[in-house]
Amino acid sequence: MPRGDKSAYTDKQKRQAEHIEESERERGVSEESAERIAWATVNKQDGGAKGGGRTSTKKAARKGGARKSAAKKGAARKATAKKATAKKAAAKKGGARKSAAKKTGGRASAARKGGARKAATKKAGARKSAAKKGGARKTATRKTAAKKTGARKSAAKKGAARTSATRKSTAKKTGARKSAARKGGARTSTR
Repeated sequence: MPRGDKSAYTDKQKRQAEHIEESERERGVSEESAERIAWATVNKQDGGAKGGGRTSTKKAARKGGARKSAAKKGAARKATAKKATAKKAAAKKGGARKSAAKKTGGRASAARKGGARKAATKKAGARKSAAKKGGARKTATRKTAAKKTGARKSAAKKGAARTSATRKSTAKKTGARKSAARKGGARTSTR
C-alpha cells in the first residue's frame, strides 16, 4: 500500500479522522499537521486500518491470533509459576513442621496431620491447668475456712477464759463479802 493511500480504512475511521482534523484546524494547527495528527490518532485508537484492503484483514487476523496465543502462553506460564511457588511454600511448611516435631520429641506424625494433635494437647493442658487452678482455689478456700474456724475457736476459748475469769473474780468478790459479813457478824456478836 503506497504512503497516503487510505483505502484500507473503514468509512467510520475516515469520518473519525476528518472530525479530528477539523477540530485540530479550529485550534490553529496547520493543514498538514492536522491531517497527520488525525490519522495518527485513528491508528492509535484502532490499531491501524480495519477494512477495505485484502492484506490488512489478513494481517489483523494474524496479529490477533498471535496475540491470543501469546496471551494463552503467558497465562499458562503464570499458572505453572503459581503452582510451583505453591508447592515450594507447602514443602517449606512441611519441613518446618517436621523440624519442629523433631525438636519436640519426634512427633512427626502429629506435624504431618496438620498439628491437630498439638492443638488437642494444648486444649488438654489448658484443662489441666484450669483444674489445677480450681484445686488451688479449693485448697485456698479450705485454708481460709480453717483459719476462720481456728480464729473462732480461739475467740471462743478467749471468751470462755474471760467468762471463767469473771466468774472467778465475782466468786472472789462474793467470798470476800461473805467473809466480811461474817467478820461483821462476829463483831456485832461480841458487843
